Amino acid sequence: MPTYEQLGFGQGAALTGDRARTVFGHVMGLVAFALGFAALGAYIARNDQTSGFIFFIAAFACIFGLQAAARRGHEQLAVGLLFGMALLLGMAISPIVVYYAKTNPGVVYEAAGTTALFVGALGSFGYSTRRDLSRYIKPLLIAFGVVFVFGLIAMFVAIPGSNTIYCALMLLVFGGFTVFDFNRLAHSGQYYSAVPIAAAIFLDIFNVFLLLLSLFGGGRWPP
Repeated sequence: MPTYEQLGFGQGAALTGDRARTVFGHVMGLVAFALGFAALGAYIARNDQTSGFIFFIAAFACIFGLQAAARRGHEQLAVGLLFGMALLLGMAISPIVVYYAKTNPGVVYEAAGTTALFVGALGSFGYSTRRDLSRYIKPLLIAFGVVFVFGLIAMFVAIPGSNTIYCALMLLVFGGFTVFDFNRLAHSGQYYSAVPIAAAIFLDIFNVFLLLLSLFGGGRWPP
């Protein structure tokens, strides 16, 4: 496997030509494998009664671990933690996916297909634009925080249509993150490792899928 320096990471400039295609293919290959591990996790935990919260906590630990490993040049460890994170997140949402698969399987297919179109369209825009969009990350994080707080309030205060509002606003936020992360990929020569970018794109896809699943399913989660 080529090193990330050979692929072009850490050189401080946007990539061009064959090297850019190589980096893109490598990152998206990691994303594809991570999605496969998430699907595997959902299948493994399909009959598990363990609280998904435990899997979420373990997945967050993997996120911090892979970032630290990537910064220190431990690429194989970072890749392993990426796949571990995806597996754990798949296990965490398994009850939700199983619930919809049993009660309304069409919702799962609709959410998956729409996620592919959503991420494909916005990712293409983010990757193809020549502008460096890094300046927009702070407004996106602020927007995420505001919408997240709204979601917390809606859990305790009856707000008509709160699930639809929350999902729609969060889709806008994660649409922005998707554009930003693919733009980072286009300028990946400025970064030290492929793994954190692959993890970010995976998390964009993961969250968009969950939001669409809730939106199409009317916000009905497993009892």
